[in-house]
Amino acid sequence: MTSNEGRPAIDFPSRIGVWWTSDAWTIGAACEVARDLERMGYGSLFYGEAYGKETLTQAGAFLNATERLVVGTGIANIHARDPIAAESGARTLTALHPGRFVLGLGISHGPLVERGRGGTYTKPLATTRDYLQRMDAVPEQVEPGVRPVRLLAALGPKMIELSGSAADGAHPYLVLPAQTAVTREALGPDKWVVSEQAVALTGVNGSTEEDALRRAHAHLEIYSGLPNYRNSWLRQGFDESDLVRGGSDRLARAVVGIGDAKTAAESLRAHLEAGADHVLVQALGDSPLDDPRPALEALAAAM
Repeated sequence: MTSNEGRPAIDFPSRIGVWWTSDAWTIGAACEVARDLERMGYGSLFYGEAYGKETLTQAGAFLNATERLVVGTGIANIHARDPIAAESGARTLTALHPGRFVLGLGISHGPLVERGRGGTYTKPLATTRDYLQRMDAVPEQVEPGVRPVRLLAALGPKMIELSGSAADGAHPYLVLPAQTAVTREALGPDKWVVSEQAVALTGVNGSTEEDALRRAHAHLEIYSGLPNYRNSWLRQGFDESDLVRGGSDRLARAVVGIGDAKTAAESLRAHLEAGADHVLVQALGDSPLDDPRPALEALAAAM
């Protein structure tokens, strides 16, 4: 996929990728998963950064283990490294693997930053803007002519605006297709919109709809306690009754694609139709050790 004017290219082999955090897996086993995703025809692998592996090191491992797969940080926590390290590392990966690395950046969340990392979480918008400006100040001599693709974890209108004015687009997470459409409208046609969509499949390894709904609620457990996501869901039309821990059934069924592979595939297509350039499917299991590949194989066949 080539770039539009005003945005750097990302060479996605296909419009559907995968969002999967491999912190509970050895890096060797995780690289095997990456190779299998490429074989299945997925266009990318994005992954989070909260308490576990260092994100740029992991990106290098995934890029070296594959040939065409785009690798993205979803997101690199800006409290985990200074902006010079983030920019310099991203330039290096981009120089080694042109068109295949995406630096997704995010402010993370107060509890994760302050209790998990011992940092200070304040003024998310101003902090992110200052971080990006300091990245821009890294000298040209660090990989001359190389420009990493930067996406921001953007849920609210001001952060979405910043993702257009100071980055190359947005990486919406846990949003409805309607919010993908809002993001696309705000950013216009010349910025990247890479949306995540969680799915809980039935019919894989004997999974029932009851199992799938349970996994959806377990997935939402931590997010339903974080103000950034609670406020995002309220903006998207939910109310306080939906924001119980683990989310209401209404919320779970709306933000997680629950059903067989064909039904889940429709939830991905809805984001593409809403204006996403690329959609990342997150296959939910019962624990971080669960292998996502059986569900992703079924979904790839349905797509």
